[in-house]
Amino acid sequence: MPHFAVLIYTEDSTHAADATEENLAVPDAHGRALTETGSLLAAYAFTPRDLARSIRASGVTLGPFIDSREVVAGVYIIEASTFEDALTIAATNPEVQRGGGVEVRLIHSGGTVET
Repeated sequence: MPHFAVLIYTEDSTHAADATEENLAVPDAHGRALTETGSLLAAYAFTPRDLARSIRASGVTLGPFIDSREVVAGVYIIEASTFEDALTIAATNPEVQRGGGVEVRLIHSGGTVET
């Protein structure tokens, strides 16, 4: 079955070092719901934008690679039969209702690295 990456775009990540259970209740509930359906394969929440560092030929700069109102706050990998099914699953992300959004990309290749 195909795998899809769902990139979460929002003003900033809620996963700060001092985030409370209350701060994380909505995204954690969404993750549990996807787990229960069997579609969630992996999930990664990023820390806030001020902790990002970007590398270019000119060196390292503070902040995300692209300076924009919204940043990638996290990514998760889902399994779905079709692209339409993946879009339906991704549309349940709480950031969609809170003013952010998600991008869905079919994963071409790759996987976990064995060491």
